[in-house]
Amino acid sequence: MKIYTKSILPLGFKASGISSGIKKSGKLDLALFFSETPATAACVFTANSIKAAPVILSKGYLRSNYYFQAIIANSGNANCFTGRQGLKDAQLTSKFLADALGLKEKEVLVASTGIIAKKLPVDKIKLGIPGLIKQLSREGINQAEKAIMTTDTFTKKISVKFSLGPKTVTICGIAKGAGMIAPNMATLLSFIFTDAKITRQALNQALKVSVRNSFNCITVDGCMSTNDAVMLLANGAAQNALVSGGKNLDLFIRVLSLVCLELAKMVVKDAEGASKFIRIKVSSAKNYNQAKAAALSIANSNLVKTAIYGQNPNFGRIAAAIGASGAGVEEKDLKIKVSSLKKKEIEIEVELNQGKANAVIYTSDLTPEYVKINAEYN
Repeated sequence: MKIYTKSILPLGFKASGISSGIKKSGKLDLALFFSETPATAACVFTANSIKAAPVILSKGYLRSNYYFQAIIANSGNANCFTGRQGLKDAQLTSKFLADALGLKEKEVLVASTGIIAKKLPVDKIKLGIPGLIKQLSREGINQAEKAIMTTDTFTKKISVKFSLGPKTVTICGIAKGAGMIAPNMATLLSFIFTDAKITRQALNQALKVSVRNSFNCITVDGCMSTNDAVMLLANGAAQNALVSGGKNLDLFIRVLSLVCLELAKMVVKDAEGASKFIRIKVSSAKNYNQAKAAALSIANSNLVKTAIYGQNPNFGRIAAAIGASGAGVEEKDLKIKVSSLKKKEIEIEVELNQGKANAVIYTSDLTPEYVKINAEYN
């Protein structure tokens, strides 16, 4: 297995990114990901009951179609809380791209991120599509990963090459996200591509497992977004023996989980205004849910997060957060350990002494810069 801290598209994939004018700054704001052959798709979306139009549309396409060849994503506008017009604009986006590529609408997934409750300038997207298609290339992923950014300060990317039998398979993942980060899903967009030949059922299983222990284990501010999506395409171009279960599926899940976890950690490390990266491990719980509830309560406590920012070893705030989590913990059983608060990466270890289960959550501190960024974001 070889891990690369850059984007290396698998066989049969191309990408591009352009400025279509959605962002007033003129920065890149429209990305295209394209598979030369139909690809199997697996996706996970936000659990927020207020869902953005592209989420609603893409979920609908997934219910009626098994194969996809393109994903179009824009930044600078979430196309959320935009009513029927927003859904129409999302559908027009898929139609304009499908027509230009010679595909069916339902073979194009759509994603958006940015400001909520503003009409999507779909005419700008339509005008940008020819240039987007013209610039498609394997190297175009470098522009695409920038085109999905909003308040991000750096691109988030990772690629892994590994062997499935005699064939080399690649998984490449990119993500955006820095604020409005909370399970389920964590607030972000992530696009993952692989040339592995794998059944739809196995691909869905792999993504579900991978997301559970990565994107659903991070929180920055406890605010769940309306646009969260992780989209995974597998086009089979590596020509490996079909993965449907057994050791090969276990290996695929292990690599995909690594990709998702590293991307999730990058999101937390780029958290808006953050100065600390915090790993919270709760162990010896009755079950995973109890451990995760306690860890999330610590991670989402503003008192804990501000104490860590101020390098204030106030362990009472951690204990109070655990008690408020509903985990049913008694003081006599509780053990708390915190690493040096002077370092950039902080470890919080909690023992509940009630069982053998554990959970790990990743979060950041809360700083004045976070308030500034979100007070001015519009």
